[in-house]
Amino acid sequence: MKKILATLLSSVVVLGSGAALAQGKPPLKLGAILDMSGLYADITGPGSETAAKMAVEDFGGEVLGRKIEIIAADHLNKADLSSSIARDMFDNQGVEAIIDVAASATALAANEIAKARNKIIIFNGPGSIRLTNEACGPYTVHYVFDTFGQANSTGLAAVKAGLDTWFFLQADYAFGQDLEKDTSAVVNKMGGKVLGTVKHPLNTSDFSSFLLQAQSSKAKVIGLANAGGDTINAIKQGAEFGLMKGGQKMSPLLAFVTDIDSIGLETAQGLVLAEAWYWDLNDDTRAFSKRFMEKIKRAPTSAQAGVYSSVLHYLKAVKQAGTTDSAAVMKIMKSTPINDMFAKGGKIREDGRMVHDMYLFEVKKPSESKARWDDYKLLATIPGDQAFQSLDASRCPFIKK
Repeated sequence: MKKILATLLSSVVVLGSGAALAQGKPPLKLGAILDMSGLYADITGPGSETAAKMAVEDFGGEVLGRKIEIIAADHLNKADLSSSIARDMFDNQGVEAIIDVAASATALAANEIAKARNKIIIFNGPGSIRLTNEACGPYTVHYVFDTFGQANSTGLAAVKAGLDTWFFLQADYAFGQDLEKDTSAVVNKMGGKVLGTVKHPLNTSDFSSFLLQAQSSKAKVIGLANAGGDTINAIKQGAEFGLMKGGQKMSPLLAFVTDIDSIGLETAQGLVLAEAWYWDLNDDTRAFSKRFMEKIKRAPTSAQAGVYSSVLHYLKAVKQAGTTDSAAVMKIMKSTPINDMFAKGGKIREDGRMVHDMYLFEVKKPSESKARWDDYKLLATIPGDQAFQSLDASRCPFIKK
């Protein structure tokens, strides 16, 4: 009898364990590859991780019976490290999709890993248009901005205003190269002239020699084909050199509200720039930003708002598809319009470009600002189909023409 009872008990234990294993599904993991401590940390970094977690929380914390987890890693602005992190996330950590990947060189590296594994990767912080052109993939999404959209929005407005001679300070990597190239194309198309370009290393602390070349060019506009800390330093040092007082305009071709806060309105006032999103646009943007600022203590950037929106869009597609299969999820992501606090009527095109309105802002004077982060006044709203490169002009190899 004892032997029979022992056998029955052991069978119950085995069956119970099997049932528990059947019910316990692994978590759905999303990987965020970020600049957590470098010159783009305020633009993406911990804020992007927080925005992703806010999206997960607002979605309900689980999908298809799986708990949703955000795994963040710091790529240190190194392309080889970004590639290694992406490979480890997909191959060893069970990550289903990757988000953000701030900076273009690191994004291009991670993109190759995602394409090789047929995994979804969504770019929020990087700008290089190569991501939806030569480097595009069937599961690649460029969500927030790109060099063409920035150039087309800012450069077009400047040349129309009579600022038709340009000299560029270019960050010497993929993003800076593409931004200078795309802006130059706009300037030349509009009948303007590019008088020169000087390249500077990434994360430069001393812009004096580059600014002297720009000053001596006599160009009406000094176009800053850089971002983050490089943009901040260039504008601050340009003010110290007296470039703006001497009649030249500095045009940040990519700038975020955190950059303007670092520069200060006294120096940044009057700058005209294009952004994909601003925290104070409407009631929806303000409501999200209030929650975000309670956690991070600074206003969200367009890249961070894009992380929130794209994570929600992805999770909704997973739920509707009933699977995390990349093809099934991406089909829904591309066929479903995006209507949330980030975009109205946004749409992910065949080439992966998320098309949405862009905004042209002028930085306020100190006397016009009511509080910290009240930095912009809206000059124009640029419809997405006018701001971004057309699908007909795409160099994405799998697009049918």
